[in-house]
Amino acid sequence: MQFLRSGKVKDVYEDGDHLVFKFSNRISVFDMIIPNEVPDKGASLCRTSSYWFNQVEKQLGMKTHFLSMQDPTTMLVRKFKTVERAKSKSEKEYVIPLEFVIRYYAAGSLLDRLKTGKVLPVDLGMKAKPAHGEKLPEPYFEVTTKFEKFDRPLSKEEACEIGGITNSELENIFEASLKIDTIIDRNATKSGLIHADGKKEFALDLNRQPVVVDTFGTADEDRFWDSQKLSTGVVEEYSKEFVRQYYRKIGYHEKLYSARTLGKAEPDIPPLPNDMVKEVSALYRKMYEMLTLSRW
Repeated sequence: MQFLRSGKVKDVYEDGDHLVFKFSNRISVFDMIIPNEVPDKGASLCRTSSYWFNQVEKQLGMKTHFLSMQDPTTMLVRKFKTVERAKSKSEKEYVIPLEFVIRYYAAGSLLDRLKTGKVLPVDLGMKAKPAHGEKLPEPYFEVTTKFEKFDRPLSKEEACEIGGITNSELENIFEASLKIDTIIDRNATKSGLIHADGKKEFALDLNRQPVVVDTFGTADEDRFWDSQKLSTGVVEEYSKEFVRQYYRKIGYHEKLYSARTLGKAEPDIPPLPNDMVKEVSALYRKMYEMLTLSRW
């Protein structure tokens, strides 16, 4: 195998016509890699996403790049061309350089953008700003950049331009994402979870049909809450958001984004305390069980 690159979470190798994903125990928030690892996190992501790829293919007949899980932290996938920006709307067999997000509840960066006025309640079909944990009247679709230093939301026009896709193809991708979420929701509901939002990535095949790639439906890409507690107005996180909230609580998020806004050097992210590492590790194992309805 030939080493290609290291991402925030996984290392990617080339093996002939295939790619090999080696999932690490690294964990990142706000585009910063935390300087300590979380045991079993890589296995949780690999095993959970492998499960979802199989379900999407069997239940929806949808194409994915998944070929096999070689061991608990290694996945073999079909190789597609990687481009930072599509050359045209006729290009084929490449990973669309975009990330596709569907939000069902008000949370995370959406609340930040509502606070600053970058997103308005009317954009969500609402008259007033929603509270944290409030269900949106309709799924809210977003597209963000993938290869820029920091992810940023895009208009549909800019997304189509960067991704080399038509409006119709963009709508097809969102429809495919909604269908995938119905499968995720089914298992989440059985485990007493609310699926609040999630991110997916796609490639285009020779016929420019969408192919599900990367990973999805895990505690990293998606946000899950305890449904019983949400019914009482309490948002209890069952995803990486649990870690993000820790760094918000200690003031790191504010310092980081202040530095980014002012163009100053970004402060180093402090490591997670040992008790937090153990708690987060247990959370990732638990999420594998709750999402796949299987034992760890």
